[in-house]
Amino acid sequence: MDFTATREMFDLPEGVIYLDGNSLGPLPKAAAERISRTVQDEWGEMLITGWNRAGWMAQPSVLGDRIGALLGAPTGSVVLGDTLSVKIYQALAAALHMCPDRKVILSDSGNFPSDLYMAQGLIAGLDKGHELRVVAPEEVADAITEEVAALMITEVDYRTGRRHDMPALTAKAHDKGALAIWDLAHSAGAVPVDLTAGKADFACGCTYKFLNGGPGAPAFIYVAPQHADTAQPALSGWLGHEAPFAFDADYRPGQGIERMRVGTPAVLQMAALETALDIWDGVDMQALRKASLALGDLFIAEMRAPCPDLTLATPEAHAMRGSQISFRHPQGYAVMQALIARGVIGDFRAPDILRFGITPLYISQDDVSAAAKILAEILDQKLWDRPEYHKRAAVT
Repeated sequence: MDFTATREMFDLPEGVIYLDGNSLGPLPKAAAERISRTVQDEWGEMLITGWNRAGWMAQPSVLGDRIGALLGAPTGSVVLGDTLSVKIYQALAAALHMCPDRKVILSDSGNFPSDLYMAQGLIAGLDKGHELRVVAPEEVADAITEEVAALMITEVDYRTGRRHDMPALTAKAHDKGALAIWDLAHSAGAVPVDLTAGKADFACGCTYKFLNGGPGAPAFIYVAPQHADTAQPALSGWLGHEAPFAFDADYRPGQGIERMRVGTPAVLQMAALETALDIWDGVDMQALRKASLALGDLFIAEMRAPCPDLTLATPEAHAMRGSQISFRHPQGYAVMQALIARGVIGDFRAPDILRFGITPLYISQDDVSAAAKILAEILDQKLWDRPEYHKRAAVT
């Protein structure tokens, strides 16, 4: 797999080493022209007829199938729309409805807080005695009992990059009579995923991180085929109706995955995502994974000797690692700001995590080595200890 070719497909700023694709992917070179065409030729010329003539209404399903192909999902089982939080809510509500005699939602302390917030809000709204049980990541398997209705886990920990064993945990959940919901925010486009072989019941994810769909790009939801016509969507939006343009007063859920649509498709954002998926059409995920692990190993090795103040937070074992490398440092925020000022962009996650996305589509060994050298200089010379680097911005 020639990743120098994929690198040429992105508009990367000169002099920047971008190690934050796990938070926001860079701009595909084709995106600006595609968005411009959508604005001028479709919105501008077609006006409202673009919903039919330009295929806007079908985009969530068409692009959903393209994402599904990256995730081992069968055609017709993935749809785009709304935000990841909304899709987590839908999946969790559907799972609880399917397990009415069980009251426990099991998650872990490495899960993204928004997923936990959605669970808390759903529990409060249902007011039926449900419990959100949160355990340490390494305790999840032992915590799956007959009390659990739904296992709700982010496959790759957003802070440390620790990766759960999706098939094994799903198998245990099923053995105990529970359903499995997976958040793939840090998996889709980062690691090989096979939802069919892994037997996930539901999966959700965002498209603006490793998939490179751009800021605000829509989320996706997967519903296993055996649940598609019975899962209750909870958020009974107009576009999830069986016949939206019949304008019935009462809601009837659509067929299969279509019932998980809620709001109006984000046409401009999906135009950008389409160009990103064009890049993914030519990517071998196994080759990507091999390159990702090699780059991660290189980064760890080059930071170990010169940076004793850094503590590796990411598992070194390949099977337990996603596509990011994280380090702990007591002044992590200031260190990251100093690094960004030197042209190496990663990000910070409280309380002390420096986080670096490993994205072979556009990151090379030379980039990783250069980033490691700059980070070592910042730490060795304490270049992070300047007032401007300690001032917290709204986004970290």
